[in-house]
Amino acid sequence: MASPEEMAASMIANMKEKTGKDLAAWKKLVAKSGCAKHGEIVKWLKSEHGMTHGYANLVSHKFRESDAASVAETTDLVAAQYGGKKEGLRPIYDKLAKAIAKFGKDVELAPKKAYVSLRRSKQFGLIQPSTQTRVDVGLNLKGEAATARLEESGSFNSMVSHRVRLSDASEVDAELIGWLREAYERA
Repeated sequence: MASPEEMAASMIANMKEKTGKDLAAWKKLVAKSGCAKHGEIVKWLKSEHGMTHGYANLVSHKFRESDAASVAETTDLVAAQYGGKKEGLRPIYDKLAKAIAKFGKDVELAPKKAYVSLRRSKQFGLIQPSTQTRVDVGLNLKGEAATARLEESGSFNSMVSHRVRLSDASEVDAELIGWLREAYERA
């Protein structure tokens, strides 16, 4: 199954054929329309131009640059996550990212607005600065028994089975990297 980013890229590549205009032309039209809010743009594109909801939604996001793929650099998303009162947590993320990158060439760190998805053929974990003093590492380790440190994810995030709470970069240790590698191997 294609990732959301791959699906958007495919839609953009086929946009002129499917809608009669490329993305740049649609963005110019939206700018001239005076519409500003996402829903307003989608409604206008659908009613005035007969665009399908999927294409209208994509054009609106790209016009407003409110989707993750529109951010010039994915590092901007990470910088935003660890900005302000959470900047002290950045060393934890950096240490994790460096260790995870060594797992293999197929590792993908995919920043989203609130967290970084850890992917191989599918998501195997995530890194999220949850509070001003804590980073949560979510892991897909279904069937693994919970411990005092390797908690069941509970209501934290339904995309992972377990989580580890970190408050200092020193907690990025061999045990945690081992769990991350196991989740990676299962993906």
